Amino acid sequence: MAHYDLTMPITEEQVRALRVGDTVTLQQTLYGIRDATYIAMFDHQRKTRFDLNGHAVIHTAPNVRKVPVSEEYPAGYQSVCIGTTTSSRMERFTRQLIEQYGVRIIIGKGGMHEGSKQAFKDLGGVYLGIVGGTAALETTWIEQIEDVDLDDLNPESLWKFRIRDFGPLLVAMDSHDNSLYDEVNSEVQSRRDAVLASLGAN
Repeated sequence: MAHYDLTMPITEEQVRALRVGDTVTLQQTLYGIRDATYIAMFDHQRKTRFDLNGHAVIHTAPNVRKVPVSEEYPAGYQSVCIGTTTSSRMERFTRQLIEQYGVRIIIGKGGMHEGSKQAFKDLGGVYLGIVGGTAALETTWIEQIEDVDLDDLNPESLWKFRIRDFGPLLVAMDSHDNSLYDEVNSEVQSRRDAVLASLGAN
């Protein structure tokens, strides 16, 4: 297992070097996205002015405070708490996100499914997992809300965060058809079968 410190954006070659079990710390830029953002972009064909090519997105609808625009708060928002939401609801958008916008990394909770795993393999992407209950820690990794787009969807706008030392995060799905979630499910099933066999229940 290896650790990678990545300054965003990254290349396909860099993302294909990552393997399940590696850890990653991100620097510089991270984009926040959630259900309503995806629906606007892909079901209603709304375009963002952000260049997401080579970047990472995190599944979030941040708790923010509206403040006057200033050098400290260029988007007019102050971070209050920026946590991560469950990713599986957004499964159907993974391939489009990579194909149309060139996103390389998705960050979220709970993992994604076969369609995302295939998209990561075909197009070059990874999923970085975050455990639940770490929103307060994640917020400390975000230095500033630099910009916001599609803000009529607030809080499910498309957020541009400036980050420093965001992580370490675990590579839970890679571009080589590997998924930590598949491995865990297989191990659980194997242990379940062994217990049932020991009880004479199978």
